Amino acid sequence: MLDSFSLFNLVEQFILGYFFTINSVYLALVVGALIYVRKQLLHHSVVEADALFKTELFKSISILVPAYNEADNIVESVESLLKLEYPEYHIIVINDGSTDNTLQKLINHFNLIKTDIYFEEQVEHKNIRNTYRSPDMPMLTVVDKENGGKADALNAGINIAETDLICSIDADSILEQDVLKKLIQTFIEHKNTVAAGGVIRVINGCKMVNREIKEIHVPQNFWARLQSVEYIRAFLFGRVGWDYFKSLLIVSGAFGIFDRRAVIKVGGYLTDTVGEDIELIVRLHSYHLRNNEDYQIRFLPEPICWTEVPTDYKSLRNQRNRWHRGLADSLWRHKYMLFNPFYKHIGMFVMPFFLLFELISPVVNLLSYAYLAMVISMPSLYNLTFIFLFLAVSIIYGMIVSLIAVLAEEIAFKTYSNFKDVAILSFYSFLENLGYRQIHSWWQFKGLIDFLKGKKSWGKMIRKGFKK
Repeated sequence: MLDSFSLFNLVEQFILGYFFTINSVYLALVVGALIYVRKQLLHHSVVEADALFKTELFKSISILVPAYNEADNIVESVESLLKLEYPEYHIIVINDGSTDNTLQKLINHFNLIKTDIYFEEQVEHKNIRNTYRSPDMPMLTVVDKENGGKADALNAGINIAETDLICSIDADSILEQDVLKKLIQTFIEHKNTVAAGGVIRVINGCKMVNREIKEIHVPQNFWARLQSVEYIRAFLFGRVGWDYFKSLLIVSGAFGIFDRRAVIKVGGYLTDTVGEDIELIVRLHSYHLRNNEDYQIRFLPEPICWTEVPTDYKSLRNQRNRWHRGLADSLWRHKYMLFNPFYKHIGMFVMPFFLLFELISPVVNLLSYAYLAMVISMPSLYNLTFIFLFLAVSIIYGMIVSLIAVLAEEIAFKTYSNFKDVAILSFYSFLENLGYRQIHSWWQFKGLIDFLKGKKSWGKMIRKGFKK
């Protein structure tokens, strides 16, 4: 039987080992991803993509834009999508029961005419009231439906689309003009690709003209700067690293391309979850592994989608709460895959990692900081070695990983032409680990509690719009 000293010693070893392991995994993902990115950038180029499309090997694609109360920017969003460089694509805007004049703005600006469109309902969704098309722009379709949420709107778009691929984006996102060429290459070169995602970058602080990025700068807002570091480390290099190991579990709901038939085969998007993006990817893994079908789910580091991130505490808290609830919901729905050798590396390594080092990490983090406070405040437990090691593996190691990610991003992509921007991000890679990570753990912990309570709401988000 363990005495109290041995028990506390085991607790301290677990805490140190946990933080060391998670930061080491992220460091390995960043370093491995940097090598992988440089190889990919040498292999994939727009010139190569143009050559492929001239051979008419390209696949048709429909861009699905779910819109709810987007009257302030919906026209500009569609106008920017009309400028994309791609031989054949369609834009399907799904007005999801907006209570503002989103639909009327689209009708007036694009001279839309009510048009009956026949489609086969292959995935379920709320009732479609009307469909519209423009005689001047046959590539544009607008669907007006009853409110059912983002996933339900995407399902309606899937049914309306008749193309090989579908691309889901947020109505307030900006795609770079050559993004389809870059991302669809993987569907052409690898016929077994069922889903692919690209880079999501923070648009806050960038200078825009006519919905096009003219100058790239870091945000002015404190919260947005912290998220810029976070996006680089976790959303760019983290996902590139998972792609390298053929273990990608998330394609961002803000920007992803899917094989339409594959999505239909698994039943489309689920409408009773707040994490419809990760849930769909897990379900695609499950379906193809269960049926022993060859497939790929990719993440490419070059196709870029720009998005506005929350700049106020409450909106950011609500977003991260929802993301964690979505992760919890997806892992719970597909718990049969966990530690199941039938699902290969996804079941035996990837999902257990997300369970142990993503889902329950806020619990471990908060308990670890509580234990640290107890060690510091109680003379009988005071352990200077543990205190220094804890700070080293949890804070300093995290700072190093974030800094390496920021510098690696600049080496690989040279995104920021201004040295000041890189210096600011480098500074915030240190700040991110002092306070923000701890607050973020609390938000995630609350998200876990809300999931257990059955909370399904998205939470209110305040957006200030893009700087023109």
